Amino acid sequence: MSAPRTSKQHRKTAETDIRLELNVDGTGVSEIKTGIGFFDHMLTLFAKHGLFDLKIHAKGDTEVDFHHTVEDTGIVLGNAFREALGAKTGITRYGHMLLPMDETLAQVAVDLSGRAFTVFRAPERVDTIGIGFHFQLVEEFVRGFANAILANVHVEIQYGKDAHHMAEAIFKGLARSLDHATKVDPRVTGVPSTKDVL
Repeated sequence: MSAPRTSKQHRKTAETDIRLELNVDGTGVSEIKTGIGFFDHMLTLFAKHGLFDLKIHAKGDTEVDFHHTVEDTGIVLGNAFREALGAKTGITRYGHMLLPMDETLAQVAVDLSGRAFTVFRAPERVDTIGIGFHFQLVEEFVRGFANAILANVHVEIQYGKDAHHMAEAIFKGLARSLDHATKVDPRVTGVPSTKDVL
């Protein structure tokens, strides 16, 4: 029986205080409290569609804006995945998803390469979602996550109009891509790299 792929994280700065628990091999159970309603919704569906058990309690300077809380949560979540996956022995490594959400089509691709790189392509001048959640925050979350987990993460909205749908398609697509990339393949000896390290 392999060791559980779990992580507990706590990151406190002058701007945010975030506690997070992750089980990569979960069932999609979550408890999300960030003080930002729409962000809670996105992280809840991220856990659900990736089948990750996820608990996040975040306090941030939301009286200023949502940027620090969203970006720092991405960083802490990336740190948690990196710790939980350890040496990445036996993983699939790559994952991708083409995900429709009504009028929107999002494409997400992930390589758990040990190298951080983000490509984010979406329409310009996207509407704000709800009360104060700017669509640009989705990119900040993805970039913070990719930098912390040390992965290539490519996101593209191929087409779409509704800002909520575009954000939701990205979070679901990222979840599905990670679910595939983190799966253990019994055919893999060591790690899936000719370098023998990821």
